[in-house]
Amino acid sequence: MKAVLRWLGLVLCALVALQLFFVLRIAAMAAIDPESTTFQRSEAWSLIATTGHIPWRQQWVPYAQISEHLKRAVVASEDDGFVNHEGVDWNAIEKAWERNAKAEAQASQSQARSPDRPVREPKIRGGSTITQQLAKNLLLSGERTMLRKGQEFVLTMALEKLLSKQRILEIYLNNVEWGRGVFGAEAAAQHYFRKSARQLSAAEAARLAVMLPAPKRFEKMPGSAYLAGRARTILGRMGSAELP
Repeated sequence: MKAVLRWLGLVLCALVALQLFFVLRIAAMAAIDPESTTFQRSEAWSLIATTGHIPWRQQWVPYAQISEHLKRAVVASEDDGFVNHEGVDWNAIEKAWERNAKAEAQASQSQARSPDRPVREPKIRGGSTITQQLAKNLLLSGERTMLRKGQEFVLTMALEKLLSKQRILEIYLNNVEWGRGVFGAEAAAQHYFRKSARQLSAAEAARLAVMLPAPKRFEKMPGSAYLAGRARTILGRMGSAELP
């Protein structure tokens, strides 16, 4: 029994030490720009494995040097309640849950009507905020488990408590993926429009924002009708997007 308690104590100490490590790293980001994220390092290894080199584009730019259009477009597209929530948008999660349940029910009905025909897997939508996405990409792996989701929640709360909303958005915009080996607003602006992030127009910003859920896919199909239509929708919502 003592051995079991000792083992449990060691596990608990390790978990506390890990949380302290994460909190200290996040606290440091109030003044120090992160050089890379866990997601970026994972992508780098993947690129090395498939191509033998890293076609990497990223350049940090301060918040003031990123187009207001892009900030508004990303908030309108990814998290329109960004400035008001405390890291988690429970309403968005509830809506995503309802959409996913409806999509799964429709897929089951299609399968029942035509059991011999293959049915496309329903698209699972998330309700993650910008802060949650940043927490996941900064410090966590891409696995989908309850344990990882719980850790994401803890890191989200730490980001919200230790950093300002403006700083969270600045770090997000400088590290989010916008294509194969393309990370951050400056790299994306140069890659797609041959201009700086500061010079992006409203239409260009809307197009970049729409790419975020699946940047590698949209990079290969820039003329997508969905991309153009969704960009017009986001363009119409940008005026009401609140910025920190």
